[in-house]
Amino acid sequence: MAKAPVLTPQAEDFPRWYQDVINKAELADNGPVRGTMVIRPYGYGLWERMQQEMDARIKMTGTRNAYFPLFIPQSYLAKEAEHVEGFAPELAVVTHGGGKQLEEPAVVRPTSEMIINASFAKWVQSYRDLPLLINQWANVVRWEMRPRVFLRTTEFLWQEGHTAHATYEEARDFAARIHRDVYADFMANVLAIDVVLGRKSPSERFAGAINTLTLEGMMGDGKALQMGTSHELGQNFATAFDTRFLSKDGSRELVWQTSWGTSTRMVGGLIMSHGDDNGLRIPPRLAATQVVVLAIKDDEAVLAKVREIGAALTAAGIRTEVDDRTDTPFGRRAVDWELKGVPARIEVGPRDLEAGTAMLARRIPGGKEPVAIDALAARLPGILEEDQALLLRQSRERRESRTTDVRTIEDAIAAAVAGGWARIPWADLGPEGEARLAQDAVTVRCLVGEDGSVPESDDAPGALAIVGRAY
Repeated sequence: MAKAPVLTPQAEDFPRWYQDVINKAELADNGPVRGTMVIRPYGYGLWERMQQEMDARIKMTGTRNAYFPLFIPQSYLAKEAEHVEGFAPELAVVTHGGGKQLEEPAVVRPTSEMIINASFAKWVQSYRDLPLLINQWANVVRWEMRPRVFLRTTEFLWQEGHTAHATYEEARDFAARIHRDVYADFMANVLAIDVVLGRKSPSERFAGAINTLTLEGMMGDGKALQMGTSHELGQNFATAFDTRFLSKDGSRELVWQTSWGTSTRMVGGLIMSHGDDNGLRIPPRLAATQVVVLAIKDDEAVLAKVREIGAALTAAGIRTEVDDRTDTPFGRRAVDWELKGVPARIEVGPRDLEAGTAMLARRIPGGKEPVAIDALAARLPGILEEDQALLLRQSRERRESRTTDVRTIEDAIAAAVAGGWARIPWADLGPEGEARLAQDAVTVRCLVGEDGSVPESDDAPGALAIVGRAY
């Protein structure tokens, strides 16, 4: 009788496979309140690495971290009508505290434009105070009706940047800089996920923004995942909070603003973009553990050599973990590390010691080969970079092979239903066609130029709509 697979095969049931990976790789559990999640240490380690890489890039733009309250006076949200209308169905509202009814209900932070603008209005007095560039790492709550771990949860973790500028052009350029130099760079060069950079259609724009820039990734089943967004807020929130500055010519002017964010949704994107029927495949630049060194047997010489190799690799700058738990069968440990997607395993047993070699198992391309123990520290950095590049190439090849150029709404829907994306001229689709797509659970993910650039406006000549089903 054939042994049952550890994971549901992707081709059989992709959502079930996704949930199996989360459970078997010990990434997260469902929380006790519907829609919440408990992020387990291995899953949180992925998020920590994402934070570190993102935070460094954010700070390179001159942005500094701060923290703002979790609770927002309900009256603040009423200040910007489009914003409150967009978030109203997702709000969690506190009406009682300390055993008493609150004089004014407090909204649990769904996003922080309103609470941050209350501070910006106090902090900005003169053109000398601009640009004001602030980011915070925080949790937010959006009451989710159809939760899915990492992808859509009632509470999730994220970073949200908020900036104020003296001119429209400065704000526009900063939103584009975050979109390109922070988000796109991180997703391509660390997550190894090929993303399309585009402009959201007016109906998909962030509530209260005048423009939303997005990064869309194609997952293993051909659906799209919005990986991050950067918004031009214009002067909508500045008007609501009367956030003005004294210009060089002495006039009082409203600031121009941006906001931008990415979240733990990227962990879900990582799973669905790179995972296979054996579990996760973690890009080496992201992996908290790039190499695990396993002792095959409980042998003193083997254990000593495994620890020696671990120390040598760590000294060479490779993030290494030693697995000398010989009371657990080797096969089980190897499968567990494969599930967790650690890029490389170094397996050492008595025969390997005799030959002066170790068995190198590569998770990303697959396969095993013996490598001289003395050569491991020199060879592994190059191997890890090869595997990083392979993941990005596979991600790009999937998107390109499963994106179809079409001219009709019917063909666009057919491409999406078949498990891919369609490119259709925005002039042929338009808002009416976009509404027709929605009847088949298909959406316009973004608008792009004919050359793949980000259009400067919603009606830019030659703009193409990227159409697909999405998470």
